[in-house]
Amino acid sequence: MPISRLAHYSIRTLDLEKSCRFYERVLGFKRGYRPPFDFPGAWLYKGGDEADYGTVHIIGVDPANPDGLAAYLGDKDLSATGTGTVDHIAFLATGVQQIWDTLRAENIAWRDRTVPSLGLHQVFIEDPSGVTIELNFPAAEVAHLSTQNITAHGD
Repeated sequence: MPISRLAHYSIRTLDLEKSCRFYERVLGFKRGYRPPFDFPGAWLYKGGDEADYGTVHIIGVDPANPDGLAAYLGDKDLSATGTGTVDHIAFLATGVQQIWDTLRAENIAWRDRTVPSLGLHQVFIEDPSGVTIELNFPAAEVAHLSTQNITAHGD
């Protein structure tokens, strides 16, 4: 059974709305269909196609009522944040200037790196749960932009 592609990734969070706002406002995802599980959450989609069950699943953790989540996915330490042993999640993207503008407007820190041998410009950010997200842009998009734009975020 060969693996064909990533289906989705899931984030557990104590602040469901904050996480959803991040993925919607910063990365442009949209909430869509989610089955009626016995715990809070949201399935986020890129575009209008809901055929693939969403790209990002936000799992709301309700400390006052953790039974539904624990029964379905198991119990996890709520003090853990970030990507843990998974270093980061990466997306292909275009429009690097637009993401820089969005990150500035949302007051979100980021790091830029260019991989010249791959023609790839990377922007690293963290979601509200501390999960590192890498956005990969064509390096040609930044070739004509000034170095000031790339380092204006205080990196």
